[in-house]
Amino acid sequence: QVQLVESGGGSVQAGGSLRLSCAVFGYAYSTFCMGWFRQAPGKEREGVAAIVSDGRTTYAGSVKGRFTISQDNAKNTLYLQMNSLKPEDTAMYYCAARPGSGLVAPLAILFGYWGQGTQVTVSS
Repeated sequence: QVQLVESGGGSVQAGGSLRLSCAVFGYAYSTFCMGWFRQAPGKEREGVAAIVSDGRTTYAGSVKGRFTISQDNAKNTLYLQMNSLKPEDTAMYYCAARPGSGLVAPLAILFGYWGQGTQVTVSS
């Protein structure tokens, strides 16, 4: 019922910034909690941030103060602004959706719809 398509990944130097986008198809017909996740090679997927339609957000401690999750409801687009990037931020970044109106922690097991991912590489 929902399709998510990420874009905006790339390669940057440590300390740089990137803005990821996630086009959300089907959002107009349902209410979702939206999340950003990341997965590095050989590691498990970890939560980054989550947001609900009224703008409430939650963040993983490792990114709070550096990353900002936001949404443009008119464009059905989710964003992740990433500042002060570190090499340990290198990963494939995924957006995800959970049906419902509640804000939940960005735990992968709580999200059932996933995008294809966009690669972020931060060099030192």
